[in-house]
Amino acid sequence: MAAEEREPMDLLDKMYSLGYWMTGSLKKTNELVLITYQNVESDTTEIEVFKTFRDIYYERFGLDGATPEPKACRYPDENLLILLHQQETDKKLSVLFSEICGLKHREISIILGKPLDTIRLWLSLGRKSIVDGLLVLMTCFQPALICL
Repeated sequence: MAAEEREPMDLLDKMYSLGYWMTGSLKKTNELVLITYQNVESDTTEIEVFKTFRDIYYERFGLDGATPEPKACRYPDENLLILLHQQETDKKLSVLFSEICGLKHREISIILGKPLDTIRLWLSLGRKSIVDGLLVLMTCFQPALICL
C-alpha cells in the first residue's frame, strides 16, 4: 500500500494542534510553531520536523510548558524529578503524535528516541489515563451515569 501523501498545510495544522495541547496558549503555540519552522529546511522530512518541534518545546518552554528555560538543579533529587517530568511529557506527546498526527508507533519511537515497546506501553497508559480522566469528569457532572 502506498504511503499517504500529506500536504504542507496538513503538517502545519497538526503542529498547531500539538502546540496548543502542549502549551495551552495560542501565543506560545504560535511561537513554538514559528521557531520550529525557522529551524527546518524545505526538504525536511515530517519525522525530522516533529523531532525539531519536540526539541524546541523542551528548549523554549522547559519541561512544564510554563518556564522559559529549565532551571539549574539545586537539590540532588531534582534531576530525577526533571527526568520523571520529561517522561510524562513524552508520554503525552506519544499519544498526541498517534491521535492527532496519525503517526505509527515506529515513527513515534524515532521522534522520541525511545524503544518501540516503550512507546506501545506509553500509548496504552496514556489512552487509559484519558479514559479515566473522562470518567472522573462524567461523575462530577452526572454521577448517576456511571455504574460500577
